[in-house]
Amino acid sequence: MDEVLTDSTYLILLALLKPQHGYAIMKEVSILTNGQVEIGPASMYTILKKLQNNGLITLEESYERKKTYLITVKGRNSLKKDVERRKMLYQAGSRLLAEKGE
Repeated sequence: MDEVLTDSTYLILLALLKPQHGYAIMKEVSILTNGQVEIGPASMYTILKKLQNNGLITLEESYERKKTYLITVKGRNSLKKDVERRKMLYQAGSRLLAEKGE
């Protein structure tokens, strides 16, 4: 089984469907979650390093010394698998709650 993405890792990969630098990633995660999830710099850079080491993202240096992160094909595939896994979990939860009249 492929490694399951944590919520923070999942959100960062979603944010990186367009190339972005660190601060923009944090803002994008907040926007994606309507302000419900905030990822701090220490956590985010730890996750970004792990994603780089696993080949899910790459790093591109820009002229302003800002590091721009890009999702790789491997990263997109991992994200797609996790979206499907999360859909299955959502559907199972919805179905069971409906069966119980919730």
